[in-house]
Amino acid sequence: PVSTKESGSQHLELLDLTPLAESTFSLVPIQPSRYHTLQVRRPKVERPRRNSEPLGGRSFDTGQQWRSGLQFGVVTSYLNLEKLGDGAYSTVFKGISRINGQLVALKVIRLKTEEGIPFTAIREASLLKGLKHANIILLHDIVHNSETLTFVFEYVQTDLAQYITQHPGGLRPNNVKLFMFQLFRGLEYIHQQRILHRDIKPQNLLLTYLGELKLADFSLARAQSVPSHNYSSEVVTLWYRPPEVLLGSTDYSAALDVWGAGCVFVEMLEGVPAFPGTTDACELLQMIWRVLGVPTEDTWPGVSQLPNYRAGQWPGDLLGRLSRVAEDLAGQLLRCAPKDRLSAAETLRHGYFSLLPPVLLQLTLEIKNEGSLCVPAPTRQLKVPMSP
Repeated sequence: PVSTKESGSQHLELLDLTPLAESTFSLVPIQPSRYHTLQVRRPKVERPRRNSEPLGGRSFDTGQQWRSGLQFGVVTSYLNLEKLGDGAYSTVFKGISRINGQLVALKVIRLKTEEGIPFTAIREASLLKGLKHANIILLHDIVHNSETLTFVFEYVQTDLAQYITQHPGGLRPNNVKLFMFQLFRGLEYIHQQRILHRDIKPQNLLLTYLGELKLADFSLARAQSVPSHNYSSEVVTLWYRPPEVLLGSTDYSAALDVWGAGCVFVEMLEGVPAFPGTTDACELLQMIWRVLGVPTEDTWPGVSQLPNYRAGQWPGDLLGRLSRVAEDLAGQLLRCAPKDRLSAAETLRHGYFSLLPPVLLQLTLEIKNEGSLCVPAPTRQLKVPMSP
Protein backbone atom coordinates (compact mmCIF):
# COMPACT_ATOMS: atom_id res chain seq x y z
CA PRO A 1 0.00 0.00 0.00
CA VAL A 2 1.15 3.52 -0.77
CA SER A 3 0.24 6.35 1.57
CA THR A 4 -0.11 10.06 1.04
CA LYS A 5 -1.12 12.77 3.46
CA GLU A 6 -3.85 14.96 2.02
CA SER A 7 -6.37 17.11 3.96
CA GLY A 8 -5.62 15.23 7.15
CA SER A 9 -6.70 11.84 5.82
CA GLN A 10 -4.79 8.89 4.47
CA HIS A 11 -5.04 7.48 0.97
CA LEU A 12 -3.46 4.75 -1.10
CA GLU A 13 -2.88 5.30 -4.75
CA LEU A 14 -2.53 2.18 -6.80
CA LEU A 15 -0.14 0.82 -9.36
CA ASP A 16 -1.09 -0.10 -12.90
CA LEU A 17 0.83 -3.34 -13.37
CA THR A 18 0.07 -3.75 -17.07
CA PRO A 19 3.34 -2.21 -18.39
CA LEU A 20 5.63 -3.56 -15.66
CA ALA A 21 6.73 -6.55 -17.68
CA GLU A 22 7.65 -4.30 -20.58
CA SER A 23 9.20 -1.23 -19.02
CA THR A 24 11.10 -0.09 -15.96
CA PHE A 25 9.03 1.07 -12.98
CA SER A 26 9.14 4.82 -12.50
CA LEU A 27 8.40 7.01 -9.50
CA VAL A 28 7.39 9.99 -11.68
CA PRO A 29 4.13 11.47 -10.33
CA ILE A 30 1.09 11.17 -12.58
CA GLN A 31 -1.54 13.88 -12.56
CA PRO A 32 -5.01 12.77 -11.37
CA SER A 33 -6.56 13.57 -14.74
CA ARG A 34 -4.41 10.92 -16.39
CA TYR A 35 -5.42 7.88 -14.38
CA HIS A 36 -8.56 6.11 -13.29
CA THR A 37 -9.52 5.55 -9.67
CA LEU A 38 -12.44 3.76 -8.10
CA GLN A 39 -15.61 4.83 -9.86
CA VAL A 40 -18.87 4.86 -7.93
CA ARG A 41 -21.92 5.09 -10.16
CA ARG A 42 -23.38 8.57 -9.92
CA PRO A 43 -27.15 9.13 -10.02
CA LYS A 44 -28.57 11.22 -12.86
CA VAL A 45 -30.16 13.63 -10.40
CA GLU A 46 -27.61 15.81 -8.67
CA ARG A 47 -27.26 14.85 -5.03
CA PRO A 48 -27.80 17.58 -2.43
CA ARG A 49 -24.57 16.73 -0.63
CA ARG A 50 -21.08 15.99 -1.94
CA ASN A 51 -17.75 15.24 -0.36
CA SER A 52 -16.52 18.61 -1.57
CA GLU A 53 -19.57 20.28 0.01
CA PRO A 54 -20.11 18.27 3.21
CA LEU A 55 -22.80 20.62 4.51
CA GLY A 56 -24.84 20.46 1.30
CA GLY A 57 -24.03 24.01 0.25
CA ARG A 58 -24.94 25.64 3.56
CA SER A 59 -22.74 28.52 4.59
CA PHE A 60 -20.42 28.13 7.55
CA ASP A 61 -21.70 31.53 8.66
CA THR A 62 -25.17 30.20 9.49
CA GLY A 63 -24.09 28.86 12.85
CA GLN A 64 -22.27 25.68 11.78
CA GLN A 65 -18.62 26.67 12.03
CA TRP A 66 -15.51 24.67 12.83
CA ARG A 67 -14.55 25.45 16.40
CA SER A 68 -11.12 24.75 17.75
CA GLY A 69 -12.49 24.82 21.30
CA LEU A 70 -14.75 21.77 20.83
CA GLN A 71 -13.62 18.58 22.52
CA PHE A 72 -13.45 14.94 21.57
CA GLY A 73 -15.88 12.61 23.29
CA VAL A 74 -18.80 15.09 23.07
CA VAL A 75 -21.83 14.40 20.88
CA THR A 76 -22.18 18.07 19.87
CA SER A 77 -18.76 17.90 18.19
CA TYR A 78 -20.25 15.93 15.28
CA LEU A 79 -23.06 16.58 12.80
CA ASN A 80 -25.11 13.86 11.07
CA LEU A 81 -25.38 14.38 7.32
CA GLU A 82 -27.19 11.26 6.11
CA LYS A 83 -27.95 7.68 7.09
CA LEU A 84 -25.74 5.07 5.42
CA GLY A 85 -27.29 1.89 6.80
CA ASP A 86 -28.98 0.03 9.64
CA GLY A 87 -27.81 -3.02 11.55
CA ALA A 88 -29.36 -5.21 14.22
CA TYR A 89 -27.94 -3.11 17.05
CA SER A 90 -26.61 0.03 15.39
CA THR A 91 -27.10 2.66 12.69
CA VAL A 92 -24.29 4.15 10.61
CA PHE A 93 -24.38 7.79 9.53
CA LYS A 94 -22.18 9.90 7.32
CA GLY A 95 -21.18 12.87 9.44
CA ILE A 96 -18.75 15.71 9.80
CA SER A 97 -16.53 16.80 12.65
CA ARG A 98 -17.18 20.32 13.88
CA ILE A 99 -13.67 20.26 15.37
CA ASN A 100 -11.77 20.14 12.09
CA GLY A 101 -14.33 19.80 9.27
CA GLN A 102 -13.35 16.25 8.30
CA LEU A 103 -15.93 13.76 7.09
CA VAL A 104 -16.49 10.87 9.50
CA ALA A 105 -18.60 7.73 9.79
CA LEU A 106 -20.72 7.59 12.94
CA LYS A 107 -21.67 4.11 14.18
CA VAL A 108 -24.44 4.74 16.70
CA ILE A 109 -25.17 1.79 19.02
CA ARG A 110 -28.51 1.94 20.79
CA LEU A 111 -28.27 1.17 24.50
CA LYS A 112 -30.86 -0.61 26.61
CA THR A 113 -31.22 0.77 30.13
CA GLU A 114 -31.44 -2.64 31.77
CA GLU A 115 -28.44 -4.09 29.89
CA GLY A 116 -25.99 -1.18 29.68
CA ILE A 117 -23.17 -1.14 27.12
CA PRO A 118 -23.01 -4.38 25.07
CA PHE A 119 -19.91 -6.41 25.79
CA THR A 120 -19.27 -6.80 22.05
CA ALA A 121 -19.09 -3.00 21.70
CA ILE A 122 -16.61 -2.76 24.59
CA ARG A 123 -14.47 -5.44 22.97
CA GLU A 124 -14.62 -3.79 19.54
CA ALA A 125 -13.57 -0.44 20.97
CA SER A 126 -10.72 -1.89 23.01
CA LEU A 127 -9.33 -3.73 19.98
CA LEU A 128 -9.64 -0.84 17.52
CA LYS A 129 -7.98 1.65 19.87
CA GLY A 130 -4.81 -0.42 19.66
CA LEU A 131 -4.83 -0.98 15.87
CA LYS A 132 -3.04 1.70 13.86
CA HIS A 133 -2.40 0.59 10.30
CA ALA A 134 -3.05 2.00 6.82
CA ASN A 135 -5.24 -0.99 5.91
CA ILE A 136 -7.32 -0.97 9.11
CA ILE A 137 -10.27 1.37 9.61
CA LEU A 138 -9.24 4.18 11.95
CA LEU A 139 -11.23 4.87 15.13
CA HIS A 140 -11.10 8.61 15.83
CA ASP A 141 -13.31 9.02 18.85
CA ILE A 142 -15.90 7.42 21.17
CA VAL A 143 -18.96 9.32 22.41
CA HIS A 144 -21.13 7.91 25.21
CA ASN A 145 -24.37 9.18 26.70
CA SER A 146 -27.33 7.60 28.46
CA GLU A 147 -29.03 6.44 25.23
CA THR A 148 -26.28 5.70 22.71
CA LEU A 149 -22.65 4.74 22.27
CA THR A 150 -21.14 6.28 19.14
CA PHE A 151 -17.93 5.19 17.43
CA VAL A 152 -16.42 7.90 15.21
CA PHE A 153 -14.48 6.38 12.30
CA GLU A 154 -12.67 7.84 9.34
CA TYR A 155 -15.09 8.15 6.42
CA VAL A 156 -14.54 5.74 3.51
CA GLN A 157 -16.63 6.13 0.38
CA THR A 158 -17.62 2.56 -0.60
CA ASP A 159 -16.95 -1.12 0.05
CA LEU A 160 -15.75 -4.06 -1.99
CA ALA A 161 -19.23 -5.62 -2.25
CA GLN A 162 -20.59 -2.50 -3.99
CA TYR A 163 -17.53 -2.29 -6.22
CA ILE A 164 -17.94 -5.93 -7.34
CA THR A 165 -21.62 -5.29 -8.06
CA GLN A 166 -20.70 -2.29 -10.23
CA HIS A 167 -18.28 -4.43 -12.27
CA PRO A 168 -20.15 -7.65 -13.19
CA GLY A 169 -18.13 -10.56 -14.51
CA GLY A 170 -15.18 -10.03 -12.18
CA LEU A 171 -12.67 -7.29 -11.54
CA ARG A 172 -9.55 -6.60 -13.57
CA PRO A 173 -6.73 -8.95 -12.46
CA ASN A 174 -4.36 -6.06 -11.67
CA ASN A 175 -6.91 -4.48 -9.35
CA VAL A 176 -7.60 -7.82 -7.68
CA LYS A 177 -3.91 -8.22 -7.03
CA LEU A 178 -3.63 -4.81 -5.41
CA PHE A 179 -6.73 -5.34 -3.26
CA MET A 180 -5.47 -8.75 -2.13
CA PHE A 181 -2.07 -7.32 -1.30
CA GLN A 182 -3.64 -4.70 0.94
CA LEU A 183 -6.05 -7.20 2.53
CA PHE A 184 -3.21 -9.50 3.54
CA ARG A 185 -1.10 -6.61 4.79
CA GLY A 186 -3.98 -5.78 7.12
CA LEU A 187 -4.47 -9.42 8.14
CA GLU A 188 -0.76 -9.88 8.75
CA TYR A 189 -0.83 -6.87 11.07
CA ILE A 190 -3.80 -7.96 13.20
CA HIS A 191 -2.57 -11.55 13.36
CA GLN A 192 0.77 -10.29 14.65
CA GLN A 193 -1.27 -8.55 17.36
CA ARG A 194 -2.91 -11.95 18.06
CA ILE A 195 -6.33 -10.71 16.92
CA LEU A 196 -8.81 -12.71 14.83
CA HIS A 197 -11.24 -10.67 12.72
CA ARG A 198 -13.72 -13.55 12.32
CA ASP A 199 -15.91 -11.88 9.68
CA ILE A 200 -13.94 -11.40 6.47
CA LYS A 201 -16.33 -10.61 3.59
CA PRO A 202 -16.57 -7.95 0.85
CA GLN A 203 -19.00 -5.82 2.87
CA ASN A 204 -16.36 -5.40 5.59
CA LEU A 205 -13.60 -4.34 3.19
CA LEU A 206 -13.92 -0.59 2.60
CA LEU A 207 -12.48 1.19 -0.44
CA THR A 208 -11.55 4.82 -0.88
CA TYR A 209 -11.92 6.54 -4.26
CA LEU A 210 -8.15 6.15 -4.70
CA GLY A 211 -8.33 2.39 -4.23
CA GLU A 212 -7.10 2.05 -0.66
CA LEU A 213 -8.58 -1.00 1.05
CA LYS A 214 -9.37 -0.91 4.77
CA LEU A 215 -10.45 -3.80 6.97
CA ALA A 216 -13.54 -2.77 8.98
CA ASP A 217 -16.26 -4.04 11.36
CA PHE A 218 -14.46 -5.62 14.29
CA SER A 219 -17.70 -6.43 16.14
CA LEU A 220 -16.94 -10.18 15.99
CA ALA A 221 -13.17 -9.85 16.46
CA ARG A 222 -11.43 -11.56 19.36
CA ALA A 223 -7.97 -11.41 20.86
CA GLN A 224 -6.36 -14.83 21.05
CA SER A 225 -5.58 -15.87 24.61
CA VAL A 226 -2.52 -17.74 25.85
CA PRO A 227 -3.11 -20.59 26.41
CA SER A 228 -5.83 -20.70 23.78
CA HIS A 229 -9.35 -21.74 24.69
CA ASN A 230 -12.57 -22.54 22.86
CA TYR A 231 -14.34 -19.81 20.91
CA SER A 232 -17.86 -19.51 19.56
CA SER A 233 -18.64 -21.38 16.35
CA GLU A 234 -21.32 -18.78 15.45
CA VAL A 235 -18.88 -16.48 13.67
CA VAL A 236 -18.25 -15.39 10.07
CA THR A 237 -21.03 -14.81 7.57
CA LEU A 238 -22.09 -18.23 6.30
CA TRP A 239 -20.78 -18.04 2.72
CA TYR A 240 -17.29 -17.16 4.00
CA ARG A 241 -17.23 -19.56 6.95
CA PRO A 242 -14.38 -22.11 6.88
CA PRO A 243 -14.92 -25.89 7.06
CA GLU A 244 -13.63 -26.27 10.63
CA VAL A 245 -16.27 -23.82 11.91
CA LEU A 246 -19.01 -25.37 9.75
CA LEU A 247 -18.07 -28.72 11.27
CA GLY A 248 -18.58 -27.29 14.76
CA SER A 249 -14.99 -26.63 15.83
CA THR A 250 -14.54 -24.04 18.59
CA ASP A 251 -10.75 -24.28 18.62
CA TYR A 252 -9.65 -22.31 15.57
CA SER A 253 -6.82 -19.98 14.59
CA ALA A 254 -5.90 -17.18 12.18
CA ALA A 255 -6.49 -19.69 9.37
CA LEU A 256 -10.18 -18.82 9.79
CA ASP A 257 -9.52 -15.33 8.39
CA VAL A 258 -7.34 -16.73 5.61
CA TRP A 259 -10.23 -18.90 4.37
CA GLY A 260 -12.51 -15.87 4.22
CA ALA A 261 -9.86 -13.94 2.28
CA GLY A 262 -9.57 -16.85 -0.15
CA CYS A 263 -13.32 -16.74 -0.76
CA VAL A 264 -13.11 -12.98 -1.38
CA PHE A 265 -10.21 -13.59 -3.80
CA VAL A 266 -12.25 -16.00 -5.93
CA GLU A 267 -15.28 -13.67 -5.80
CA MET A 268 -13.27 -10.71 -7.09
CA LEU A 269 -11.92 -12.75 -10.02
CA GLU A 270 -15.18 -14.54 -10.91
CA GLY A 271 -17.70 -11.84 -10.02
CA VAL A 272 -19.79 -14.23 -7.90
CA PRO A 273 -19.27 -15.73 -4.42
CA ALA A 274 -17.18 -18.88 -4.27
CA PHE A 275 -19.76 -20.83 -2.24
CA PRO A 276 -23.12 -19.01 -2.59
CA GLY A 277 -26.81 -19.59 -2.50
CA THR A 278 -27.45 -21.48 0.72
CA THR A 279 -28.51 -20.67 4.27
CA ASP A 280 -27.79 -24.14 5.60
CA ALA A 281 -24.38 -25.12 6.96
CA CYS A 282 -24.67 -28.75 5.79
CA GLU A 283 -25.47 -27.67 2.23
CA LEU A 284 -22.53 -25.28 2.26
CA LEU A 285 -20.23 -28.09 3.41
CA GLN A 286 -21.42 -30.20 0.50
CA MET A 287 -20.62 -27.34 -1.89
CA ILE A 288 -17.11 -27.11 -0.42
CA TRP A 289 -16.59 -30.87 -0.65
CA ARG A 290 -17.68 -30.82 -4.31
CA VAL A 291 -14.86 -28.39 -5.04
CA LEU A 292 -12.11 -29.52 -2.70
CA GLY A 293 -13.03 -33.12 -1.94
CA VAL A 294 -14.04 -34.54 1.42
CA PRO A 295 -11.20 -34.50 3.97
CA THR A 296 -10.15 -37.73 5.63
CA GLU A 297 -8.13 -38.55 8.72
CA ASP A 298 -5.10 -38.83 6.43
CA THR A 299 -5.48 -35.31 5.01
CA TRP A 300 -6.93 -33.68 8.14
CA PRO A 301 -6.19 -35.56 11.37
CA GLY A 302 -9.08 -35.31 13.83
CA VAL A 303 -11.69 -34.17 11.28
CA SER A 304 -13.93 -37.19 11.85
CA GLN A 305 -14.24 -36.23 15.52
CA LEU A 306 -15.80 -32.83 14.78
CA PRO A 307 -19.53 -32.65 15.62
CA ASN A 308 -20.90 -32.04 12.11
CA TYR A 309 -18.60 -34.31 10.06
CA ARG A 310 -20.24 -36.46 7.38
CA ALA A 311 -18.57 -38.68 4.78
CA GLY A 312 -19.05 -38.38 0.99
CA GLN A 313 -17.18 -36.97 -2.00
CA TRP A 314 -17.98 -35.10 -5.21
CA PRO A 315 -15.72 -33.80 -8.02
CA GLY A 316 -15.21 -30.07 -8.35
CA ASP A 317 -13.92 -27.56 -10.92
CA LEU A 318 -14.20 -24.08 -9.36
CA LEU A 319 -10.48 -23.37 -9.09
CA GLY A 320 -9.77 -24.66 -12.59
CA ARG A 321 -11.32 -21.53 -14.11
CA LEU A 322 -8.64 -19.20 -12.71
CA SER A 323 -5.22 -18.38 -14.15
CA ARG A 324 -2.46 -20.76 -13.15
CA VAL A 325 -0.82 -18.53 -10.53
CA ALA A 326 -4.19 -17.34 -9.16
CA GLU A 327 -5.40 -20.94 -9.00
CA ASP A 328 -2.28 -21.90 -7.06
CA LEU A 329 -2.79 -19.12 -4.51
CA ALA A 330 -6.53 -19.81 -4.14
CA GLY A 331 -5.78 -23.48 -3.70
CA GLN A 332 -3.36 -22.75 -0.86
CA LEU A 333 -5.80 -20.37 0.84
CA LEU A 334 -8.83 -22.65 0.49
CA ARG A 335 -7.45 -25.79 2.13
CA CYS A 336 -9.84 -27.82 4.23
CA ALA A 337 -7.31 -28.45 7.00
CA PRO A 338 -6.55 -25.11 8.73
CA LYS A 339 -2.91 -26.03 9.34
CA ASP A 340 -2.38 -26.47 5.58
CA ARG A 341 -3.46 -22.92 4.65
CA LEU A 342 -0.94 -20.18 4.06
CA SER A 343 -0.60 -17.53 6.74
CA ALA A 344 -1.09 -13.87 5.85
CA ALA A 345 2.68 -13.31 5.93
CA GLU A 346 3.32 -16.36 3.70
CA THR A 347 0.65 -15.21 1.27
CA LEU A 348 2.42 -11.89 0.74
CA ARG A 349 5.51 -13.84 -0.40
CA HIS A 350 3.55 -15.93 -2.93
CA GLY A 351 4.50 -15.66 -6.60
CA TYR A 352 1.11 -14.12 -7.36
CA PHE A 353 2.48 -10.82 -6.03
CA SER A 354 5.88 -11.12 -7.72
CA LEU A 355 5.16 -8.38 -10.29
CA LEU A 356 4.39 -5.79 -7.64
CA PRO A 357 7.25 -3.28 -7.41
CA PRO A 358 9.51 -3.87 -4.37
CA VAL A 359 8.87 -0.30 -3.21
CA LEU A 360 5.45 -1.42 -1.94
CA LEU A 361 7.11 -3.72 0.59
CA GLN A 362 9.24 -0.91 1.97
CA LEU A 363 6.55 1.68 2.71
CA THR A 364 5.66 2.60 6.28
CA LEU A 365 2.12 1.56 7.20
CA GLU A 366 2.06 2.38 10.90
CA ILE A 367 -0.20 5.22 12.03
CA LYS A 368 0.70 7.41 14.96
CA ASN A 369 -1.44 9.35 17.44
CA GLU A 370 -1.51 13.11 17.81
CA GLY A 371 -3.68 14.01 20.78
CA SER A 372 -7.08 12.33 20.68
CA LEU A 373 -7.25 12.15 16.89
CA CYS A 374 -5.30 9.49 15.01
CA VAL A 375 -3.51 10.80 11.93
CA PRO A 376 -1.41 9.07 9.26
CA ALA A 377 2.30 8.81 9.77
CA PRO A 378 4.15 10.78 7.08
CA THR A 379 5.33 8.64 4.20
CA ARG A 380 6.89 9.25 0.83
CA GLN A 381 4.30 10.37 -1.74
CA LEU A 382 3.94 8.17 -4.78
CA LYS A 383 1.20 8.76 -7.34
CA VAL A 384 0.46 5.74 -9.47
CA PRO A 385 -2.44 4.64 -11.71
CA MET A 386 -5.06 1.96 -11.26
CA SER A 387 -6.71 0.04 -14.07
CA PRO A 388 -10.27 1.18 -14.87
